Amino acid sequence: MLAASVASAGNAYRLGANEAPPAIISVFIGSQMTEMLNLIEKKVTDNKMTPGEKTELKLNVIKVPQILLDNTDRNRTSPFAFTGDKFEFRAIGSSANCAAAMTVLNAAVAEQLKEFKRNVDKLINKGVKKDEAIFQTIRQYIIDSKAVRFEGNSYSEEWKEEAKKRGLSNITNVPEALDVYNTEQSLKLFTDLGIMTDREIQARTNVRLDTYTKKVQIESRVLADLALNNVIPTAIKYQTSLLENVNGLKVLDDEKEYEELAGERIELIKEISSHISNIKVKVNEMTEARKSANKIEDEREKAGKYSTTIFKYLEDIRYHIDKLELIVDDDIWPLPKYRELLFVG
Repeated sequence: MLAASVASAGNAYRLGANEAPPAIISVFIGSQMTEMLNLIEKKVTDNKMTPGEKTELKLNVIKVPQILLDNTDRNRTSPFAFTGDKFEFRAIGSSANCAAAMTVLNAAVAEQLKEFKRNVDKLINKGVKKDEAIFQTIRQYIIDSKAVRFEGNSYSEEWKEEAKKRGLSNITNVPEALDVYNTEQSLKLFTDLGIMTDREIQARTNVRLDTYTKKVQIESRVLADLALNNVIPTAIKYQTSLLENVNGLKVLDDEKEYEELAGERIELIKEISSHISNIKVKVNEMTEARKSANKIEDEREKAGKYSTTIFKYLEDIRYHIDKLELIVDDDIWPLPKYRELLFVG
């Protein structure tokens, strides 16, 4: 649900890249808190605790050291990290409204507090003393939460495999992520807590699906316009200048010398032609795919089509434009190049 709360067209690019946290939701708590939890798990049992054992836990679990060091271990790859005195949920996009994520977080905490009270009361009704019931319940939660606790590099391929073994989701497809809102478990959570009705959840999900579709649709149209009206004409212009240069070299009498000088330019001309052809073909295919998707009335089905089909064309077309950017003369390239963006004021 946390992953679903931050699912958007922008985050589909961002999550898992460079400083952005991965799509796998895990929690980093640092070595000090891990040590505390391990101590509780080790010391607490189902047996009756002695006064000395209770005192040891109460004194050792929460104590302030003489010198406060950074106990967060500074793990910047975690989507949900403890940073000394708070948890940070780092997966929200810059343009997103935090309300969706806060709704899920508050709902999860509220439900867990209610569950905690039920579990403690159940043990008390069996004759377990209140403080022991609390410790035993906390210990069980510590054990149950091990799957989502991860201290390592969340970007690594090894973590993806490990997360899969732990049963954690790794959904990068936005419509699939939003499907979580309409699962029986999610609907029950929101309705039982009086946060939203089934109809309100469905309406909000449809709005987010429509927003996703429209953003990808706009991006697709803008990319096609840039490709056809800016990139391709510029690439052809540069290609023409190369052709003129190659033809000019024909004045050389020595055929071997001509082949040496013109050979690389001819290969460059062919490479430019290949990228131009690929861009044209893929832009046309993307346009037709978009027309087909726009005929779909169901919001979920339409968003799914945009996610699995149109979104991929954006990446494919971008690949060929990036290649042309490296080839075409800086003086005539119409857009800021990536290396230039560092110095644009």
